[in-house]
Amino acid sequence: MSRRVIALLLACCAALALTACGRGEDDESRLIEPTEVEAPDTPEKEADTPAGTTIPSAATKNTTRLPGPDPASLAADAALAVFPSTSRENRPSAVALVDQRDWRTALAASALMGPPLSAPMLLTGPDELPTVTADALKALAPAGAEDARGAQIIRVGTTPRPEGLRPTDITASGAAATAAAIDSFLTSTRGTPSRRVLIVSADDPAFAMPAAAWAAKSGDPILFTGRNAVPAPTTTALRTRRNPQIFILGPESAVSAQVESTLKDLGDVERVDGPDPVRNAIAFARFSDGDFGWGVTDPGHGLVFARSDTPLAAAAASPLSSAGTYGPLVLLDGPGRLSAPVREYLLDIQPGYEDDPVRGVYNHGWIAGDDGAISVTAQGEIDALLEIAPVQRNENGQQSTTATTPTTTSTTPTTTAPAQTPTQTQTQTQLSTTPPTTSTTP
Repeated sequence: MSRRVIALLLACCAALALTACGRGEDDESRLIEPTEVEAPDTPEKEADTPAGTTIPSAATKNTTRLPGPDPASLAADAALAVFPSTSRENRPSAVALVDQRDWRTALAASALMGPPLSAPMLLTGPDELPTVTADALKALAPAGAEDARGAQIIRVGTTPRPEGLRPTDITASGAAATAAAIDSFLTSTRGTPSRRVLIVSADDPAFAMPAAAWAAKSGDPILFTGRNAVPAPTTTALRTRRNPQIFILGPESAVSAQVESTLKDLGDVERVDGPDPVRNAIAFARFSDGDFGWGVTDPGHGLVFARSDTPLAAAAASPLSSAGTYGPLVLLDGPGRLSAPVREYLLDIQPGYEDDPVRGVYNHGWIAGDDGAISVTAQGEIDALLEIAPVQRNENGQQSTTATTPTTTSTTPTTTAPAQTPTQTQTQTQLSTTPPTTSTTP
């Protein structure tokens, strides 16, 4: 096992110990009421990790960073965080080996992490495995998935064929056809097609990114569309279902009303959207419809943070949403301080307690990428906003908190989100060419 793998396992164990959560039947968790905090007169210095330590970059009390400097490294980190592979019991049955040259292929392959396969993703080029991918694959040592005819490797797109491991191949020409082929493969493993389908833009990755986390958790397929036309492979895949639930992720600037109208002829359509990638991801994190959607509007959840300009990171980190603390992808619009919508959302779901924090519920955040992608300063803000805080009530029974929220030097105006109780549920939604093939190599 490589030094990188050993270091990652030690970091994950330490971080989980720091973020362990106590829950009981008499939980006293509360959503705390956000407080206005004035920005300081002088800008704060960007934080750095002190020499001789990996803290706070590696982990804080409420965050864990996967420090992979590139998508292949990040995928290896995420796979080993979810499957430490220290024994037969915590190894995956199969691993998806995915061509990283097209973010669309990787995004669609996130669904392979869902039931029944639970196959984490490793990224590669067409000719040879990156060293970090080869090391992770060796450590994961997949045993073989019964639902995939004993395959240990699911090769998606043009990828190398590792020696000594039984593969099954998912091949097609083009992103839409590859996504449809992945859907067909998943149908063969389950025996029936998923009734729920995510439709995302094939041209605007930032609006499509949040679908990866949900696909990894649920196994619901991701299919692609153009802004104004639905590709033939997507239409064919939808027609294999009887009146499916079709969820469009993204505003009309990414997936037009014309496409929405076309999809309504193929199933029940609902759109989840926000005006920009950051608010679009938050809208999807809040959204729920029956058993579809995260519905994260209260405390006690996991979250995954990634940059909105790194679509491969969304796919690579997607296994983190399907195990452990589970949770949606939250997008950041740059490496530095958090934008107002992200701060407001985290304040909205910040946990609180009245008497004993041990009886509360906790939030946890995964940071996807090194501190060049998401700074230690941003990580510190996230940590503070995820922290459980004491709640007090005034004589009228209204909530207030003594929690210290991070300050910001941003000139963007902020608003204060209303206080809620943990039982409230908010949804934020607007209603509104080659055939795929799969083949199994014995």
